[in-house]
Amino acid sequence: MRTRPLKVALLGCGVVGSEVARIMTTHADDLAARIGAPVELAGVAVRRPSKVREGIDPDLVTTDATALVKRGDIDVIVEVIGGIEPARTLITTAFEHGASVVSANKALVAQDGEALHAAAEEHGRDLYYEAAVAGAIPLVRPLRESLAGDKVNRVLGIVNGTTNFILDKMDSTGAGYQEALDEATALGYAEADPTADVEGFDAAAKAAILAGIAFHTRVRLDDVYREGMSEVTAADFASAKEMGCTIKLLAICERAADGGSVTARVHPAMIPLDHPLASVRGAYNAVFVEAEAAGQLMFYGPGAGGSPTASAVLGDLVAVCRNRLNGATGPGDSAYTQLPVSPMGDVVTRYHISLDVADKPGVLAQVATVFAEHGVSIDTVRQSGKDGEASLVVVTHRAADAALTGTVDALRQLDTVRGVASIMRVEGE
Repeated sequence: MRTRPLKVALLGCGVVGSEVARIMTTHADDLAARIGAPVELAGVAVRRPSKVREGIDPDLVTTDATALVKRGDIDVIVEVIGGIEPARTLITTAFEHGASVVSANKALVAQDGEALHAAAEEHGRDLYYEAAVAGAIPLVRPLRESLAGDKVNRVLGIVNGTTNFILDKMDSTGAGYQEALDEATALGYAEADPTADVEGFDAAAKAAILAGIAFHTRVRLDDVYREGMSEVTAADFASAKEMGCTIKLLAICERAADGGSVTARVHPAMIPLDHPLASVRGAYNAVFVEAEAAGQLMFYGPGAGGSPTASAVLGDLVAVCRNRLNGATGPGDSAYTQLPVSPMGDVVTRYHISLDVADKPGVLAQVATVFAEHGVSIDTVRQSGKDGEASLVVVTHRAADAALTGTVDALRQLDTVRGVASIMRVEGE
């Protein structure tokens, strides 16, 4: 074993960063044995240096992150500050001054992954980011390395613990959306401003990363269709149960049947109760991968939190340090297919549409005619009502999103249709 330590600098020392520092200290001997050399925490960049950080030498703490990444004697930078800037500039500066980078920054990798990978390659350094997607669950490396010889056709997953907790609570207790959100906030699962989670921004960033790796193509954050879950109601769950389904906020990345394009999207969807993802409860994450040779694979575990995320960071740190010792780099960006990303209008799936209609003869025939005129085939219809008002629930066969959008627009023009109560996709079949 080499006795001279590899030097690691930490950018950020919040919930995740402090846990990374703790594990580096308490598991120092094990990490050294696994890497082949000891690792030394050589600096910690923070915004509030006066805060007491247990187990961290105050002499290592600095507010000058730029000076830290420019030192030249740092082997690996661990970036856990999040956001776009200053993280982007700090990472590229680290490459320029000889350091490899381990990051947990999903937003930055989703938005600027191509440029960051190019900078890493230019300077012969590593960029690893297992912790950017699904916390402790090993997912990025299996897609990038273990399945490198296979052809992945679909990635379907629950990649945000906050939204899964809320939807699971609505499903299991009958609570409304706001009530479930309030409980998630009280328990610390939801931020004071939950927009990034409940409106799907967090999941969309992860979907962009997963799609790019799985399909070896460029998928940017702007390519991902995003739809939040704040409009999901208890009535939607009641309808889902009647169909033998539950509702999850899903990240879905698919290769087209002809192999000529890909899609990436995030939205609430009904999913059959016998699908493995339907049983994922609480704040857990799970990702279902379909590959040609490997078949169906399931990755499950805690998707957030200090310890789980730190576990993923440390796994990357070990790999990057090993590469450093061997004078090598690991797998970089792989976008050789250059497949286009199709718009949401081209996506084909099933739909559950709930309509408020007049309770009188001929309504069903009018509605069915509109579906037929737009080339959308109906699978089942359920109608109930009294006192002049009724509810009509239509479940379609698979249809393109654009065709369904045109159908709904036309339905709204009918005098007998009072309103469209909800539209939800049905996935996992």
